[in-house]
Amino acid sequence: MSPDAQGRALAVLNRVAQAHWPDRFNLRKAFEKLLYSGTRAGFRLAARRARKTPRRLAGADDVFDLSLSDEQRMLVEMLAAFALEALRPAAHEADVRGAVPAKLLNQAHALGLAHYGVGESLGGLAGARTILTNALMAESLAKGDLSLAAALLGPLSAANCIRRWASPEQQAAWLPAFVAEQPAPRIALAVSEPTVLFDPLKLSTRAQRKGKHYVLSGEKCLVLDGLEASRLIVAAETDRGPALFMVEAGSRGLQLRQEPAMGLKACGTARIRLKGVKVPVENRLTADDFVYQDFLDLSYLAWCALAVGAAQAALDYVVGYCNERTAFGEPISHRQGVAFIVADIAIELDAMRLMLWRACARVDRGEAFQREAYLARLFCAEKAMKIGTDAVQLLGGHGFTQEHPAERWYRDLRAVALMSGGLHL
Repeated sequence: MSPDAQGRALAVLNRVAQAHWPDRFNLRKAFEKLLYSGTRAGFRLAARRARKTPRRLAGADDVFDLSLSDEQRMLVEMLAAFALEALRPAAHEADVRGAVPAKLLNQAHALGLAHYGVGESLGGLAGARTILTNALMAESLAKGDLSLAAALLGPLSAANCIRRWASPEQQAAWLPAFVAEQPAPRIALAVSEPTVLFDPLKLSTRAQRKGKHYVLSGEKCLVLDGLEASRLIVAAETDRGPALFMVEAGSRGLQLRQEPAMGLKACGTARIRLKGVKVPVENRLTADDFVYQDFLDLSYLAWCALAVGAAQAALDYVVGYCNERTAFGEPISHRQGVAFIVADIAIELDAMRLMLWRACARVDRGEAFQREAYLARLFCAEKAMKIGTDAVQLLGGHGFTQEHPAERWYRDLRAVALMSGGLHL
């Protein structure tokens, strides 16, 4: 991280530290520790650069390194504490109401999550290697609640999408709003379509060039935060392949309606219909290196990160429950039929995390990652559903009730297998 970027990061943390809500959630010590550690790490970095003696082994980029940087560890600790103290208690009410509490949106803005999707030149904190850091953020927040985490990561996902796939001129026009004092704009990603055996590589939504506009027609489903978004990033097929378009939510011919789903209720999923919607040519994202498959793979990795976080929350919960729940005079965890299931969850969770981190590490090194992303998505989709099912099973009748969060995790984790788009690392 450059000195300027570090200064902006510390400014964000100072703003959070001066707020009152960290005291209510017992996060004051975590923020103070983060501020102290961040300042200390910054001075160490400056001294190291001044000496011009980089401490790294030759060929380190060729190694799959599982150790996190000081900045990543501090970020994980801060967001994990926020998830457990702020998201977890609010998750049930958000699930019932089908919306994110305004208080949580304000707190997420104060944390500066969207800053990690904006490049340093435009006032953000995103450097050359941000994919793993973004995945760690998603994983940490999902430990509180998967649906709330997905909703709060919406601005970061949109900023990532713009920074990676928009032209420099488009980035300069759209990204500064994500690091302003006001809350970041709510921009939804619309990829999935309500067709049988939907294939994101074969989009039914079409975009035809007519003069200075593209005309979009088609239908999108399961759009996260679609009803509240001011803009939409829509994937559509053109005469030269798939492309992304920035569409104003109030455009003529664009219809939105609620689409309640089994899970992800706090995200407010929506169905969107485009009937001859005119989009200016300059609103097509036109990065020179745009690769639609990479766009999809980075979306899949975002959902994998959420799955890992929610699965970790499920494991932590069932371990405590099985150790405290007694039957026939002893904890049920003493029974092999229970203990083996818990052990399987731990094994599958570690495998999910390693496959996710490996794919993210390859992206950060600039290497091909389609194979690793595919394997991570395939494995996480399968095991996330199994872990959700096992968590409900281990709680017995309690797992069926809303008294415990296992049934909500079960519903949310099933979304990992079917979501295309919506989030972006």
